[in-house]
Amino acid sequence: MTAPLPDPVVPGPVLVIGCGLIGTSVALGLRDLGVQVHLRDARPSNVELAASLGAGTADPVAAPALVVVAVPPAAVVDTARAALAEFPSAVVTDVASVKGSVSGTLTDPRFVGGHPMAGKERSGPMAASALLFEGRAWAVVPTDGTDPGAIALVEQVATALGSVVRRMDAASHDRAVALVSHVPHLVSALTAGLLTQADGDDLALAGQGLRDVIRIAGSDRGLWVDIIGSNAGQVGDILDDLAVRLDDLRSAVRSADGSVAEHLDRGRAGVARVPGKHGEQPAALASVFVSIDDTPGELSRLFAAIGDAGVNIEDMRIDHELGRLVGVVEVVVQAGVAEHLHTALIERGWAAFR
Repeated sequence: MTAPLPDPVVPGPVLVIGCGLIGTSVALGLRDLGVQVHLRDARPSNVELAASLGAGTADPVAAPALVVVAVPPAAVVDTARAALAEFPSAVVTDVASVKGSVSGTLTDPRFVGGHPMAGKERSGPMAASALLFEGRAWAVVPTDGTDPGAIALVEQVATALGSVVRRMDAASHDRAVALVSHVPHLVSALTAGLLTQADGDDLALAGQGLRDVIRIAGSDRGLWVDIIGSNAGQVGDILDDLAVRLDDLRSAVRSADGSVAEHLDRGRAGVARVPGKHGEQPAALASVFVSIDDTPGELSRLFAAIGDAGVNIEDMRIDHELGRLVGVVEVVVQAGVAEHLHTALIERGWAAFR
């Protein structure tokens, strides 16, 4: 049984430095928990916009209990070091996606490296959400000299925001994110890049599968140049491995000897290893497809019908049909309830199929 969180979650005000997607989302989540949040950003317009969303106040703070540094990776060390000097009693954490250069430089016991594994293809305060971290891993990366109380506070905040804490060292973190985040982003960008010279008639055939693969390629270019550059060694090693596998796959395709199936099976096995929501062990899932009119209120009506059937949604995707005001919603549920949901939706008048 999970222990209840203390009230208040943070024993004093919080200063968030950097009002982009992650910083503003942290601020919004803490405000929902009743925490006093102050905002700071090199761009005053970001602070103004985040404050207008209810993320906190632009008023200065004298003695925050916690400072969250949510600036680009290249600026983390200098910003965190300045915060440690300005607020000698505060715990300072960051949210950068690369930890080696940060943890190796910031040795103050009050600094706790952190990285919430959450984001969107859109950036900036307008994309922020208090629920961004719900069910997502939050890596906490202390060093041998980090104060245990500081670690406990950062883990407490991450848990309060809905995340699942994963404590790890910097090298393990950077290797892991290269595998599960940085290289997949580059592969998505490469695939999307193939489309730049595609014929328009070819792109008219694009379906949800392509959109799933290229979605993250639309993310902020400057941020990703910074991230990849900060983790170049780990990313390069995995790209080397990927290049070997790509050569093997290319040979298999050219030879048409059936060995492509081995690569597809390996991919399926990899998918099965990815943890489910809240970090749970992956469960057997199944999809129910529902045709809906592309009109206001239809999606809400479908969700209500699924709720009436007593079924929890694990995931969902929407594919819009070309040239028609109709969409197909793929509702992903636990395999054991898929048939029940299928039947229940048909009984309620929905065009559902499996």
